Amino acid sequence: MAPKVKPPEIGPFVFPAILAFFGLWCLYDGWLSTDPNMQEHLLFNRIAGGILLPWAVIDFIRTRKREKLYAEKEKKKVRNSADDAPEDTPDQQ
Repeated sequence: MAPKVKPPEIGPFVFPAILAFFGLWCLYDGWLSTDPNMQEHLLFNRIAGGILLPWAVIDFIRTRKREKLYAEKEKKKVRNSADDAPEDTPDQQ
């Protein structure tokens, strides 16, 4: 029987980066583009840019807070497990 392989994991900041990319794209198409074919999509791009960019910033801040909290919990868990080690055994570092 073959060993189970974990699927690859993506970073937690991929979604905010995608939101920011599309928000900047819509912002460019809605406000800075001089392409006459984009005039019919002008309002959509302006609204989408106005929604996606703040959403990306909010999601980035929320993700960063969650990652910091997770790192602190892991640190506490490591400290607590080191404190629970029997005193007869030397600490491994």
